[in-house]
Amino acid sequence: MFLTVDGPSAVGKSTTVAELGRLLTDRGLDVYRTTEPSTSELGEFTRAKANHIHGRALACLVAANRYEHIEVEVDPMLSTGATVVCDRYLASSLVLQQLDGVPEPFVLALNRHVLLPNLAVILTAAPDAIAARLAERGKRHRFHDDPAGPTREVELYAKAAQTLTTLGVRVLLLDTTNTTPPDVARRIADELTVAPGSVNNRTDPAPRTQTS
Repeated sequence: MFLTVDGPSAVGKSTTVAELGRLLTDRGLDVYRTTEPSTSELGEFTRAKANHIHGRALACLVAANRYEHIEVEVDPMLSTGATVVCDRYLASSLVLQQLDGVPEPFVLALNRHVLLPNLAVILTAAPDAIAARLAERGKRHRFHDDPAGPTREVELYAKAAQTLTTLGVRVLLLDTTNTTPPDVARRIADELTVAPGSVNNRTDPAPRTQTS
């Protein structure tokens, strides 16, 4: 199974992914945790240059790393029967590249051949809670310079959820404003589903939404 976890900065993605990995392992699954940008040389370059490369150029770089990531990590691990849990994937591209001025159709065109997940989890939170967490931990990339950033990210992730559902992806929206990572991880574990889809499998289901 292939599971992705996305969402605005400071909603607890990395902590939730770690908790989810432990929970699924305890349930007897072989879990492989990964992230995007990946840890390859291309992924590390993408991560290091994301504050300096903008727009379509960055979108192309992110997509290139994703195809590499699928080929050298995700597909091989899935072929062994592992459950792959990825911290950031396509939903993050649909949001962050749009924040960078790239139209959604361009992002979808770049990613039209990527593997789609069994379950795409999108974590969200109240924009004021996100802003407070960012202020406490400090900004980590240029998108944090915009005071309206948290609100815009929340809006775009909701839109990304709708886009993914039209591609046939099962989407779970979880509000983490007042929910702990272990609770969020348990909700995700109960939603794992069947084989990955294709970008060409377009349907119109609504994403499931759960709140704290």
